[in-house]
Amino acid sequence: MVETTKKAAQRVQVFGRKKTATAVALCKNGKGLIKVNGRPIEHLQPEMLRFKLEEPVLLLGKERFSTLDIKIRVSGGGRISQVYAVRQAISKAVIAFYQKYVDEASRKEVKQLLMSYDKSLLVADPRRCEPKKFG
Repeated sequence: MVETTKKAAQRVQVFGRKKTATAVALCKNGKGLIKVNGRPIEHLQPEMLRFKLEEPVLLLGKERFSTLDIKIRVSGGGRISQVYAVRQAISKAVIAFYQKYVDEASRKEVKQLLMSYDKSLLVADPRRCEPKKFG
């Protein structure tokens, strides 16, 4: 009888929202892959929206993402809203992973860096469409 010992995977699951778009990110130890709906982040179109998606990676540096795999599922909303939801999910996933599995000081450093660049990377925008009034 062979003993199989599975080491508990270090992973966190977070979400990002913008209007009606919701992105769920699963962050775990890995080789530095970031996939959105099964596609690598480098292959997403159009190019300008890809730069928006890569903002957290460019801000924090590739070395912080080199040991993390992030898989993101996004649905709802339009193309722009989905991009903003994904970038928020990526940022929140890195912070949650650092808080749970790395030290608190580096988490604070990452959070401060992201907040100083753009608050919407971590905080959801509460604005919603108001229903049309009759009359």
